[in-house]
Amino acid sequence: MTGDHYFSTEPAAIAHRRDVTFTVAGREYRLASATGVFSAARLDPGTAVLLRKAELPGPETSGDLLDLGAGYGPIACVLATQATTARVWAVDVNARARDLATENAQRLGVADRVRVAAPDEVPAGLSFAQLWSNPPIRIGKEELHALLARWLPRLTPDGVAWLVVARHLGGDSLQRWLTDAGWRVDRHASQKGYRVLRVSR
Repeated sequence: MTGDHYFSTEPAAIAHRRDVTFTVAGREYRLASATGVFSAARLDPGTAVLLRKAELPGPETSGDLLDLGAGYGPIACVLATQATTARVWAVDVNARARDLATENAQRLGVADRVRVAAPDEVPAGLSFAQLWSNPPIRIGKEELHALLARWLPRLTPDGVAWLVVARHLGGDSLQRWLTDAGWRVDRHASQKGYRVLRVSR
């Protein structure tokens, strides 16, 4: 056992690699993963619900899109293949995850439009047309709120955020917190114990 979490900046565990295969919108994805990153062995069920139930961008979508807590990049890769003219930022604190996300963007031929970055590497003045996240609930409520308070204000005036949260991990209380913070929050879908939230100004 190690003290690693998927939100460790430099995982100490040996990187045992594997491929993760999943299908979104009729397209099969085969992405590289490794121990020491979030849901290394399979597409996380919450992420699967998010990609199945939220409104995926299309070829007409432009601007900058953000995958917050990108891990090895499943959301970022889907966004980049769906929104063929948008730029996608895959942001994660975990260096191993960032390396894998970079590799996966190259595998799919979208590396020219996917920017993989640590949080502090994202240009300060950049705004996002869309924010997508399966947020790291297990960092704790206070840290989670601080994370969202940092990134949600960077949405463009008509921007939208898509979040997925397990109900038993506080999905409903997070919805109340966001509403109290002045955001418009719609429970877009529920499936398999997960809430898909659409957040806008």
